[in-house]
Amino acid sequence: MPFNKEQYLSRIGISQPPATVEGLIRLQSAQLQGIAFENIDPLLGVTPCLETASIIQKLIFKQRGGYCFELNGLFGQALSAFGFHYTPILARVRMGQPEGGPRAHLCFLVETESGVWLADAGFGGPGFSMPLRLEAGLEQAMDGETFRLRQDSLFDELVVEKYTPDGWFALYGFDRASVRYCDLEAANVVCSSWNQSPFPFHLMMNRCTPGGRVSLFDTNLTEMQSGKSVTRIIETPAELGKIIRDDFGIEIGQAKLEAIAARLNFERVEELV
Repeated sequence: MPFNKEQYLSRIGISQPPATVEGLIRLQSAQLQGIAFENIDPLLGVTPCLETASIIQKLIFKQRGGYCFELNGLFGQALSAFGFHYTPILARVRMGQPEGGPRAHLCFLVETESGVWLADAGFGGPGFSMPLRLEAGLEQAMDGETFRLRQDSLFDELVVEKYTPDGWFALYGFDRASVRYCDLEAANVVCSSWNQSPFPFHLMMNRCTPGGRVSLFDTNLTEMQSGKSVTRIIETPAELGKIIRDDFGIEIGQAKLEAIAARLNFERVEELV
């Protein structure tokens, strides 16, 4: 099943973007709002398939989301189809730590008429909703949040950082090492099944909204708007199913909801509403 531009654009709700930095911004923002980050498959013991046909079937036709290898796998197909020149990179996630773990996050360096930009439609944490200019030290504001790239000479990486009330928080670091499909397959297995990966053990969902995002970590739902966030606890599986459908745009059946609820240790499962 080849990539189809019209089907993809319909899924994310925009017309074809030009191969310019403005088009890149529109493309990343639209996919982040239109297709949610979610790790339901790894949580339920399934390693996602990275073949293009499988990603298209899941994310476009089945109206599911995915995690970075799937989301950015689809995003990379779109970049190619719309005439962008890009290089895939595998980053080391830090999430506040002084150094990263294994190369296990896929993103892209995209060449435009105004220079090179870091583009990422698949980071499920507190990521950036628009591409970042590849310029160390430049503070870049969007949706009430501020990001920068910092050169880490110790590990020879550029580190993506987000500003928080406690200072700069490192998201991930990357270098220019070449990436092959076998690297993605290996990293996919690590992320989906390694006992030190969060994905087999926690429900993690994220979707950008105009001016903010909505995120789910197990039973904690956080809504952020203009840099301000509110968190509440999900109390029942039926409520969880409604949130997955309404806030993240994902339809799941009763059997899958029961399996998720069991992983999250809910005592009983009501019928979906």
